[in-house]
Amino acid sequence: MTAPEQLRLLPWSGSEGKACYLSSDDRSGYVSRLADNIEAVQLGSAAELLEHASDALEGPDADPDETRRLARELIGALRDVLRVATSRGHLLEANGTQEI
Repeated sequence: MTAPEQLRLLPWSGSEGKACYLSSDDRSGYVSRLADNIEAVQLGSAAELLEHASDALEGPDADPDETRRLARELIGALRDVLRVATSRGHLLEANGTQEI
């Protein structure tokens, strides 16, 4: 059985928005690979959104509605990236590793 400090925080939420965890020592298992792929997509999407936001907000004619929509999307992307960072930090701690 996996110790509680070795549970992997998954990049999606369960019912009622609660965090989901994986209890497995198998980093090559289906759910682990799925989580890795989703994390990669989330990080890529966040990078693209950041670039779009930089471009959209550079000019003096930023549309207020577009700016609010962009802010909501950035909040979601930041939430995803923070979850990925938290998950990876926990994995590093569980493995006794200080660096990636």
